[in-house]
Amino acid sequence: MDFAKQVVKALEVPHTDEDVSSGLQFVSSDDLLPVPIEERTWTAFSYVAFWGSTSINVSTWMITSSMIVLGMSWWQAWLVIWIGYGVMTPFIVLAGRPGAVFHVTFPVVNRASFGIFGSLWCVFNRATMACIWYGVQSSIGGSCVLVMLRAIWPSVNNIPNTMPLSSGTNTRDFMCFIIFWIVSLPFIWPPVHKIRHFFTFKMIITLFACLIFMIWCIVKAKGVGPIVKQPATIHGSELAWAMISGIGVCISNMITLTTNAPDFGSRAKTPSAPVVSQFWSIPFSYGLICLFGVIVSSSSQTIYGETIWSPVDLLGKFLDDNPSNATRFGVWFIAFSFIIAQIGTNISANSVSAGCDLTALFPRFINIRRGGYISAIVGLVMCPWNLVSSSSRFSSYMSAYSVFLSAIAGVMVTEYWFVRKGHYNVSDLYVTRKGSWYWYNYGFNPRAYAAYVAGIAINVVGFAGDTGTPVPIAATQIFELSFFTGFGVSSIVYYILSWMFPVPGSGGVFAEIDVSGYEEKRPMTSCDEDTNSKDGSTEKA
Repeated sequence: MDFAKQVVKALEVPHTDEDVSSGLQFVSSDDLLPVPIEERTWTAFSYVAFWGSTSINVSTWMITSSMIVLGMSWWQAWLVIWIGYGVMTPFIVLAGRPGAVFHVTFPVVNRASFGIFGSLWCVFNRATMACIWYGVQSSIGGSCVLVMLRAIWPSVNNIPNTMPLSSGTNTRDFMCFIIFWIVSLPFIWPPVHKIRHFFTFKMIITLFACLIFMIWCIVKAKGVGPIVKQPATIHGSELAWAMISGIGVCISNMITLTTNAPDFGSRAKTPSAPVVSQFWSIPFSYGLICLFGVIVSSSSQTIYGETIWSPVDLLGKFLDDNPSNATRFGVWFIAFSFIIAQIGTNISANSVSAGCDLTALFPRFINIRRGGYISAIVGLVMCPWNLVSSSSRFSSYMSAYSVFLSAIAGVMVTEYWFVRKGHYNVSDLYVTRKGSWYWYNYGFNPRAYAAYVAGIAINVVGFAGDTGTPVPIAATQIFELSFFTGFGVSSIVYYILSWMFPVPGSGGVFAEIDVSGYEEKRPMTSCDEDTNSKDGSTEKA
């Protein structure tokens, strides 16, 4: 028995307060508590670098392709990008505000609306999505590694396959996936308040590489290619719904990052740091990278007689037919930059969010760092290349999760801005006591769950249609607006229910205050104790 206790003790994450009872360790840990002052290091520039970095990845590069294939002209598709990401920006700012003001992460912010225990389902949903996306982005990163290795050793492309057909991959591709996966692991180690430096590095090197790639393609094609001159082939209502569908694609691409907003907002140096910086950097960053994608793909039409939307496939084409040393170096550098891009995207969108969520699910044994590594392991064992190969099934799965997350976001935003109107009781976010603000009914807020179900229900029929079941056209169109319908319905239902059955602490006048005075009561730590960071850096390497 003593040995078992020693094993359990060894598996526990370090806690600043060693006197915390095992009961409270179920809802509290260093990584769940408000971020200490010395770790609130993200300035406005940090958020600009974060979004500039996050926007540059293979998926974003190709996002305009589906719109142009539908029949839009390049400028209409680019306009959709600006509208889609511009529309999502206010939601990101609104969702991230509690994190920036009270310095708590998504799982803790979610407790305020769904309850201490009710939040666990929402947290589990987001953790699942983050782990899956980690594997998918790693699979894409593996293809970048293949191109980079081919630029150095062309014979890599001819590695004989020793893996069975049932594996869904081959020896060459699996080797490249494993290389990317291993190279990514050290980047999970740094605490969140320090990883901002990597985002700045990624933004600079990848933006430079994208610019070089675009100029290189324009020079090779002796112009920007035919796509930028190609008119739209759809008009009227058909064009309008195609644009709405394209906006939906942009929104689906951002819904996870919308719920992630408090995770990174919690590291803000001041509450205003993530506001103006995000309002302009999000649409600008995504608009710029998509413009690169359109011009490069258009140039590929002239160079090879076919439109190649994937930058990785296009770089692979450059290596065919005995390329010069200069070409091989150029491909190597751009492929290397895309590897950095995929690693950064995995951190910002997946490993940190999974780490925060798994910390909330198992706070006694998991911190953000351990959670990040768990997401990497799940991303490996799920064999993501099989998921990506079935693109229609994967797209439907992701659409379903977007519906769930939009309903969660609707409740959270309404709770903070319109129900409690900025009033927080930070101390009650970490107690399981009857009568506390967030205990509701045995730790569950039935108002939030009723609103959550309503936000999902309005999109159920449309989701069935997305999987191939015949449904009315109206249901399909509602589903194309699934973020707005899910977010809007859950927001309205939650507001009405909270008005009919008031929650503790409902604010009369909007004021962002902590009625518990947690910050004033909290013992201060000195900056020279920064090595004992919340993200688990007290663990020895």
